Amino acid sequence: MRHAVLFALVLFAGCEREDREFRADPVATEADARIAMTSLSPGKGGPERSGANAKAYEENAYHISQGKKFYSWFNCKGCHANGGGGSGPALMDDRWVYGGEFANIVQTIEEGRPNGMPSFRGRIPDEQIRQIAAYVRSMGRYVPKAAAPGRSDDMSPGKDEQRRLPGRPADGGIVPPSAEMPQ
Repeated sequence: MRHAVLFALVLFAGCEREDREFRADPVATEADARIAMTSLSPGKGGPERSGANAKAYEENAYHISQGKKFYSWFNCKGCHANGGGGSGPALMDDRWVYGGEFANIVQTIEEGRPNGMPSFRGRIPDEQIRQIAAYVRSMGRYVPKAAAPGRSDDMSPGKDEQRRLPGRPADGGIVPPSAEMPQ
């Protein structure tokens, strides 16, 4: 009996609980609010800075599901509907005026775009902006099916994110005269 108790004490003394951080502190992870010197004109040409690693967000179901929640909370649906477009452009197709890569979407959310898209820099924490960008990429079927969220809305114009075929964004598209930068 004595040996069993001693063995149990030695066994439990060697165990250490794993310390995990499930969510980063939004304020602590906030980057310096610098003005990005970028061209807001449509077409190819990436953002000045790429930001966080895209794969860390696009291949993580938690980040994408959080992005889906924030997409609704920050009223992105007000302009982009459920991704099919409205007063803002559609997010489900392969036409991206300012580029459809993760870094381009993050830049669009942070800096805004002329004639409609407001800047959310300083209003939404960086972590949440990247989660929204990951969700936007999932709407266009640019993330792995295993990470894509299921559709929670009967009114969504397309198939749920898990059932869409993989795609690739095409830069460019038709730019209306109202979206062009003044010369």
